Amino acid sequence: METNSAAAVMKAVCPNEWQNIVEVLSNYRLQAEYWLKPGGNRGDIAAQIDGMFTELGWRETRLDLETRGILYSKDNEEIGDLPPVYQQGYLVDNFKGRVVLDVEWNAKDGNLDRDLASYRSWYEAGVISAGVIITKDRLSLLNLARRIWDEYQQTLPADQQVKKLPVDLTTSTTTTFDKAQLRMHRGVMGTCPVLIVAASEKTWDGSPYR
Repeated sequence: METNSAAAVMKAVCPNEWQNIVEVLSNYRLQAEYWLKPGGNRGDIAAQIDGMFTELGWRETRLDLETRGILYSKDNEEIGDLPPVYQQGYLVDNFKGRVVLDVEWNAKDGNLDRDLASYRSWYEAGVISAGVIITKDRLSLLNLARRIWDEYQQTLPADQQVKKLPVDLTTSTTTTFDKAQLRMHRGVMGTCPVLIVAASEKTWDGSPYR
């Protein structure tokens, strides 16, 4: 999902960053042994994706804003200034050029409000051109996880089989594509071009859980 022609904007004004995004999204594949790892769901997946961007020169960065009012006379002479207004940002997962990109795999869904509101303020201040969020399509991955997990359990002795998935894909309080969509429809991002990309069953590399 995108707003304000985000993909076209990045392709036109941030071509190198856009090419990096296309490269990572074209090459990343979801591996069951990492994705369905108990206790490592968010960390492993996000670290893999962040690592691919790091190799391309993206960096985890905190973006702060400082607004300063300068006073001028009618003759255009500077006669003073106002106390600066300082706005502290947060550590975005990936920053390069004029694009910010967060990997929101399994965080609290409130992170999406923070991300989109920050993108909006940075865009309106003129310091970024677009924001990107990478997340997951929960229902698609839930169905896939159940199938992969069931096939794995059938390889185990009956007394070792566990029906419950090792990761929780049933909760509705974490960052997912549908949660991001709701916020985009509400206009949280304002006029900032934003692209939301979600991993789905098509992202799976086809390997079984081991």
